[in-house]
Amino acid sequence: MPMIIAIGNDLAEVDRVKTAVDDPRIGVRFRDRVYTKGEQEYCESRRVAKYQSYAARFAAKEATMKALGKGWGRYVGWLDIEVVRKRGSRPEIVLHGKAKEYAESLGIKRFHLALTHTAMLAEAVVVAEGGVRD
Repeated sequence: MPMIIAIGNDLAEVDRVKTAVDDPRIGVRFRDRVYTKGEQEYCESRRVAKYQSYAARFAAKEATMKALGKGWGRYVGWLDIEVVRKRGSRPEIVLHGKAKEYAESLGIKRFHLALTHTAMLAEAVVVAEGGVRD
């Protein structure tokens, strides 16, 4: 039977993310450092909800780091955590690189993700699920 290993949550202010994304000096660098190409393409396609989508993905990455018990750094990089949303499906967390290896070392097999946002705030809740309990 699967068991919950950890839970993480985060709240992001849409205006703060918008400011970073649109900053003429650092915006491109911020987007490329924090968001995968696929995430950027998805957010840019959202037109009116673009900044809410960026903020929700930022919150999802932070919530995933909390579920892993590690912040950005040696074990987890921003681009190691990706929010993927296939057409007609709910968003999912996909790990890459060192974050994937670290999650596997913790026995994490799967992540569950819930996102919500308003014009002002975006929230993410992540549940890390593992293997069978003895």
